Amino acid sequence: MLPEWTQIHTIILELEQDGVVTRTFRRLDPGRQQVIVQAILDEALEKGPASINIKKVAERAGVALGSLYQYFGSREGLLEFSTQLCVRLLTSAFDQFRPMLAALPLREALTGYLTGGLEWSQTMLGLIQFFGRAAYQGDPVLAEKVVRPVADAMRLTLFEILQAAQGRGEIRADLDLEAAARAIHAWMIALGDSQLLPYLNNYFQVTTETLPFERSLSSAIDILVTGLKP
Repeated sequence: MLPEWTQIHTIILELEQDGVVTRTFRRLDPGRQQVIVQAILDEALEKGPASINIKKVAERAGVALGSLYQYFGSREGLLEFSTQLCVRLLTSAFDQFRPMLAALPLREALTGYLTGGLEWSQTMLGLIQFFGRAAYQGDPVLAEKVVRPVADAMRLTLFEILQAAQGRGEIRADLDLEAAARAIHAWMIALGDSQLLPYLNNYFQVTTETLPFERSLSSAIDILVTGLKP
């Protein structure tokens, strides 16, 4: 079952108001809602978000195919629901934690950004894996509707961390914050995604059986903080 269901239910209410999902779905028992959402995510992870088969989703969820059409209107409506749920949940998390991270000293902020994100992601693994498939599958529609808004929220968080650190005199006054935030954003993705999507670690080689993630992260933060110092 998906955790943080109170937050997900709030998003479902918003999506109902936006016409993405019907009142019938919103009125379902939360347990049934969770089963259906998990079935959508499982199907998306197996086939890719753009290749969701609504009949297979019905089989996974143990509901009639007609019920899914009643909840979402069409296969496209079901895909729109899953993408909107993913985007709203992930971007709201960054919106919530951005001010707290920016208030921390730079080393703590960068460490917390990544370790906190990985810990939170473990509670939302289905949605994170859904986002990962969208990010690496290369579908142009999902790239704009799912990947870009979440990546924008990530990059903005890093920008505000750097901006606050610059204001405290922790980093160079002449630093190009926009360019630095984009570079660190790319670096953090490589570190984090190697742990969330282990097949990427074969390429990024962040960890091995004898080299834990904490060592790689500590070295990465040391390099960043040292390079940004006045």
